[in-house]
Amino acid sequence: MYMLSFVGVSLDLVAWQRASYPRCLEGRRYLSWLGGVPPGQRLALLALAPIAVVGLAWWLSSRSWRSSVPFAPAAARTERNRLDASGYWTGMPLLVRLRSIHIAIALATVDTSLLAALVPLDGAVTGHALLAAAVTLQVACLVLLCVPVPTDRGSQGARMETTARAVLVAAIGLTAVCLGYAATRPAEVPVTGSLPGYESMVAWIFLGQAALLIALGAVVLWQSRGRPIAPALLRDLGAPAVIAVAIGLALEFTAGLVYRVADFLDRGSLPIPLRPLPADAPQLQPPISYRWLVLGFGAAVLLTILVELCWSRLTLPRRRRAAAEVVAHDFPDAPAHAKPRLRDVRDAIAKARVTERLKPLPAGYPLVAVLSLGAAGFALARIAPGQLAARLAGEQARTLVDFATDLGAYLVGFFVVGLAIAGLFAYRSPAMRLVGVLWDLATFWPCAAHPFAPPSYAERVVPDLVRRTRYLAEQGKVLLSGHSHGSALVAATILQLPPETLRRVALLTYGSPLRPLYARLFPAYVSNDALREVGDRLGWRWLNLWRDTDPIGGWIFSPHRLGEQPAVNGPPGGVDRRLRDPRDVTLASSDTVPPPIDGHSRYHADDRFDAAVREQVARLDAVYP
Repeated sequence: MYMLSFVGVSLDLVAWQRASYPRCLEGRRYLSWLGGVPPGQRLALLALAPIAVVGLAWWLSSRSWRSSVPFAPAAARTERNRLDASGYWTGMPLLVRLRSIHIAIALATVDTSLLAALVPLDGAVTGHALLAAAVTLQVACLVLLCVPVPTDRGSQGARMETTARAVLVAAIGLTAVCLGYAATRPAEVPVTGSLPGYESMVAWIFLGQAALLIALGAVVLWQSRGRPIAPALLRDLGAPAVIAVAIGLALEFTAGLVYRVADFLDRGSLPIPLRPLPADAPQLQPPISYRWLVLGFGAAVLLTILVELCWSRLTLPRRRRAAAEVVAHDFPDAPAHAKPRLRDVRDAIAKARVTERLKPLPAGYPLVAVLSLGAAGFALARIAPGQLAARLAGEQARTLVDFATDLGAYLVGFFVVGLAIAGLFAYRSPAMRLVGVLWDLATFWPCAAHPFAPPSYAERVVPDLVRRTRYLAEQGKVLLSGHSHGSALVAATILQLPPETLRRVALLTYGSPLRPLYARLFPAYVSNDALREVGDRLGWRWLNLWRDTDPIGGWIFSPHRLGEQPAVNGPPGGVDRRLRDPRDVTLASSDTVPPPIDGHSRYHADDRFDAAVREQVARLDAVYP
């Protein structure tokens, strides 16, 4: 879909539809030169645009990976799918192969789009042979993607890497031949409508994505039958729900790009066009699949806002009651004039329970999957949303649906701008902190499917922490301290350290999302057994500080308060230490404002943090005086 979006802009909208009418190019010097160029040469020239996009993605991914190569360990990953597996944080060999295959698929997509338009015009045997070769190349790449191979550089891995590079070389050579074939086609032939074959390719991929989503959900539910539901945040449909969101955003960005470019070329982006299109010039025709997509995006945005508002309102009384109990227990003797401050603390605790707002997501997955499949079917049958609405409810319904489609196209653009702004201010504004949290979660794990994604920072940090900790442990005793996502990094480091090093190591975590987020989003990796294994390897020299007002961090084994009986027996019950936040709700004699509500920040500024550090150092001294 990434490639087809740029194919749709450069080959379909510009080279095929708009450049076929020279009068439509008047007043646009950047396009007017295409007016006298034959269709084959136009397609060959503008096919360089999506090819350049492939090259840009290739260069960016290679550049970001090079900075991580010196930090990757040489150990090979074992067959165990665990965080303590040797070489778990070494995904480079797999991604190198995947990158070659994905680039080959991208180039073959450009070749197929180019040939599908030109071959019917002249019917040459050469064109049919090249088209067959492009399709065969895509099928071969699909087979290579489905072949399970180890991630090490053994004999089988080396063979697969050689095969992937050979496929990439073949794709580059085939693309060069296809460009030459297109550039040598006969002069002018009449062309009308959209680029032949392009709309069918988009519709089939749309249909295939929807079918795969339904199949994935069915497989997950089938595998989970007969066992108790894990305490996961999104229950068993977590992975399908996240994948559905990812695919949906990719499809919407594709549709939004094509629609906005079509609107610009139609000169509909200006309230009063300075140079309107000729009366005989047809309007550009993006694929019908994109109309369904932008309509679905607008509906999804409105539905998400409605569900979020309703669910937040429904759960607010329950969250406030639970928060009020915490406040009453922490400040039983608060004076009457402290009631406004008590309400502030209660609201902070209620807002910290943000994970409760995600519970409706799994319920919406089947509806989204079925609607996507239906929309893909209508797109394949070339029935636009407006046409379907007119058949069912008349012309007024068509007008309403067309308006909703246009609104969805604008919402896609606003959403992209909003993402850019949120990313810019993610680490500058506390209100945007959730964006940073999601980014840290998304880039923590090694990539196993997407070779162009940002590299996992843990693939660089964990091996470096392991090496640094081993060096320091040879000199003396080591206290590993991890805040927020840093606690996940140090926990992964513990699972990679040898026993002789662990005997000299203690662990302090604070504001840790290991239980609230990692254990609930990734229960197959950060399970209760995995967390207990971290403690076992350390001899339970582990303390975790947490607050009720922290929306990201929390307890790991037991949510008990100081002086209460832990919820679990044995050493795990002594790991968690709850910190009352704020320290008080009344003014100190030396201050003019009450103590702040720290939430996820300023753990290190708390004197109880210093006490925890001294306690861990004392534990190490008791073992190694």
